[in-house]
Amino acid sequence: MKLRPETAHWVNPRLLIAVVMAVILAVLLFLLWPTTKPSVMAVERADLKQGELGFEAASPLPQHVVLDAKRVALGERLFHEVRLSSDDTISCASCHGLNTGGVDNRFRSIGVKGGVGGVNSPTVFNSGFNFVQFWDGRAPTLEAQIEGPVNHPLEMGSNWGLVTGKLRQDASYPRLFDEIYRDGITADNIKDAIATFERSLVTPDSRFDRFLRGEAAALNEDEARGYELFRSYGCSSCHQGVNLGGNMYEKMGLMGDYFADRGNLTEADNGRYNLNHDPRSMHEFRVPSLRNVALTAPYFHDSHAATLEQAVAIMAKYQLGRPMPVSDLNAIVSFLRSLSGTYKGKSL
Repeated sequence: MKLRPETAHWVNPRLLIAVVMAVILAVLLFLLWPTTKPSVMAVERADLKQGELGFEAASPLPQHVVLDAKRVALGERLFHEVRLSSDDTISCASCHGLNTGGVDNRFRSIGVKGGVGGVNSPTVFNSGFNFVQFWDGRAPTLEAQIEGPVNHPLEMGSNWGLVTGKLRQDASYPRLFDEIYRDGITADNIKDAIATFERSLVTPDSRFDRFLRGEAAALNEDEARGYELFRSYGCSSCHQGVNLGGNMYEKMGLMGDYFADRGNLTEADNGRYNLNHDPRSMHEFRVPSLRNVALTAPYFHDSHAATLEQAVAIMAKYQLGRPMPVSDLNAIVSFLRSLSGTYKGKSL
């Protein structure tokens, strides 16, 4: 029995193949269509504009932070107060100089009676943006961080009973505390005031910040190339966000045994392992901020790098596992020098 043409269920095989191929192509286009903007490395120098490229890895520092002015002023005075130490010789500013990039530029900081610390002092500038404090992250807040140096025998060598007793005998501190805190001079209030001041230590308006805000000419050719390389080499995988670091942990020596090559291991080299005793945390540290990094030598928790050039070379070898030509290294260093900001309206 033959079917009549108007009732036959016949489809042209070429048409069917064409329809199937069109559907497959549409699906592939949907899945593969780029959802992100091109990387900096894919764009010519003339096109390096923040608005066009969308710098997802970095954000400019805020130009203003809103804090209680009285607490900031009291905290600033306490930050420079040597009576926080047992022998009235050491203040917070002794190891975190505001005229030296927020550090002391020493291999190891010096405390009461000539005591020598175990690690390099990190910068206090922009420390309010760090997700934890100290190299090993043992303090979750700036307030908790203050406990460390005050009570450490090699730093301030003091205790809160001694500190509060001294401040209560001062002619002005009782009144200043009473104006702000209902319970006057207490350890918690001292920590609150100092931490509030430290949160005010923001250093905006670096040339890189201006670049991120759309001022393309803020970086010169070498610095802009350095930022391209900083991203393409993978440095920005750890050094990103508003603080270009300070928001994650990373192991020192991902691509090589840094500590075996350096030798002379100390307990501080264990990093987070000293806190949680988890073997996976051995040699793991909070990634440092790169803000004002040109001013904060020496580098790393162990001060092993005396210059930015040495620091970048060490990172290339042990963190990236990639050879880095001198021209690339120098360009990255040029970029890093553009990260120095301002404090109280003056360039650092």
